[in-house]
Amino acid sequence: MKDFGLTRDVPVERGATALLFVDVQNYSTENGSEYAHLSPESRAERYGHFFREMRERAVPNMQRLQDASRKAGIEVMYTVIESLTQDGRDLSLDYKICGLFCPKGSWDAKVIDEIAPRGDEIIIPKTSSSVFISTNIHYVLGNLGVKHLIVAGVLTDQCVDSTVRDACDYGYLVTLPTDACATLTEERHRNSLANNKGYCRQVTTADLVAEIEKL
Repeated sequence: MKDFGLTRDVPVERGATALLFVDVQNYSTENGSEYAHLSPESRAERYGHFFREMRERAVPNMQRLQDASRKAGIEVMYTVIESLTQDGRDLSLDYKICGLFCPKGSWDAKVIDEIAPRGDEIIIPKTSSSVFISTNIHYVLGNLGVKHLIVAGVLTDQCVDSTVRDACDYGYLVTLPTDACATLTEERHRNSLANNKGYCRQVTTADLVAEIEKL
């Protein structure tokens, strides 16, 4: 294997970095439609770990990253599951099979209040696991001059993982704060991090915030 002398272990840069939150929206909260068909008891039993991780670890770390990024002038962006139509006819086949559906303009499609967008921060609706597949985000990031992409959100082993891999293939230097994303079990979270480590730089939120504050 040829050594080109390159590495993914590169600090983010002012003016060339964006923070992207993936699917951190009302749909996936305890009161969201994704779990509305379940009784409170069943919801707690099946998804209690995920809700605790979001409440106690992932969302507070997202808030820290958001605050640090805003102060440093880093572009803060969001992608959410949201169809372009009211009946979901534009959804991908996978989303139709899985029943992942947030109508255009719905409460479910809104970013959660804890990390609500401010001003004209960009929100990109998607209908696929990777935001790069069903949106023009690559074009937008190029217009913004982004080379470094920080990815946080849910689920670690689904939409976050897909986004990280595609961003890598599109030529971005991807940073994944490992404690600012979550999925349904700790085992799935750890396995996903192990599997996508070859596509991104993995750091803790504390280390990444310290790095951002030095910009």
